[in-house]
Amino acid sequence: MEWNKQETLDLLKELVEIPSPSGYTMDIMKTIKKHLDDWNAEYRMTQKGAVIATIQGKDQSRHRLLTAHVDTLGAMVKEIKPTGRLKLSLVGGFKFNAIEGENCLIHKADGTTLSGTILMHQTTVHVYKDAGTADRDENNMEVRLDEKAFSADEVRALGIEVGDFVSFDPRFAATDSGYIKSRHLDDKASTALLLQLLKQLKVSGEELPHTTHFYISNNEEIGYGGNSNIPEQTAEYIAVDMGAIGDGQASDEYTVSICAKDSSGPYHYGLTRHLIALANQHQIDYKVDIYPYYGSDASAAIGAGADVKHALFGPGIEASHSYERTHIDSLKAAGALLHAYVMSPLVTE
Repeated sequence: MEWNKQETLDLLKELVEIPSPSGYTMDIMKTIKKHLDDWNAEYRMTQKGAVIATIQGKDQSRHRLLTAHVDTLGAMVKEIKPTGRLKLSLVGGFKFNAIEGENCLIHKADGTTLSGTILMHQTTVHVYKDAGTADRDENNMEVRLDEKAFSADEVRALGIEVGDFVSFDPRFAATDSGYIKSRHLDDKASTALLLQLLKQLKVSGEELPHTTHFYISNNEEIGYGGNSNIPEQTAEYIAVDMGAIGDGQASDEYTVSICAKDSSGPYHYGLTRHLIALANQHQIDYKVDIYPYYGSDASAAIGAGADVKHALFGPGIEASHSYERTHIDSLKAAGALLHAYVMSPLVTE
């Protein structure tokens, strides 16, 4: 199947620029459904707001499921301070230092937004001696609104309330050297690859050996994105999610990362070895890795009692849960492994 670099980048940019912190994914799901409608894809919605698209295969008795998640890190308004600044409660697993200095949007109940910036209270070095040493935590970090509002009452008059969602500016950039920089590449890079695969299969009419479900989940960052609504015929469950890069890791930004184990334990041995064999057979650059502080929708499904073989692979993402980066080579390799996998036989052991 031919790789369309520009189409993949355009779709990825579209996805990352739609705010979708966990719990506030309605808008991005509308966009995904529009694409699926344009491609005449069969799909259904779950009560939790996920989308499951299906392509019928030659064998309809044993199914595959591929999942990627569109929910991202974010925050909610915890408190409106007497100064008019906002105190935050984080959504997802990350540290306050990862969002210091970031522009943000506050999503009001009426559907409109107001802008602001996430800063330390003690940011001004000409005033605060501890500007560089004070803890980056919920007590010191706050949102500076781009409004003339200097009290809690004035902020409330703008329509902001406790419980409003806060999303972060993704700052998407694609360089001439092939790098893609943006927040929320975890896991919108994988979502773009899944949607591209689905579109290409619909356009080409290429027949799959097994009925395959494309599960776009929307609660992965808070632990339960793809743990329900799994069709009972599903034999293999693949989470397509980012490879973790850092000291002691094998993953990089240029290959597809196949995870053998994360904090939930080992992934299914036979299915993982099948992915490795496919990468070797199709000459796809890959790394096998272990992610020490990580869980996926596949491990959430296993924890919920799903009787499936489960595995995890995806593009390598640098600086996960911060301002992330990958390379077009990694997207291409992950996309190639996706296609090789859906055209392959099921694992028997």
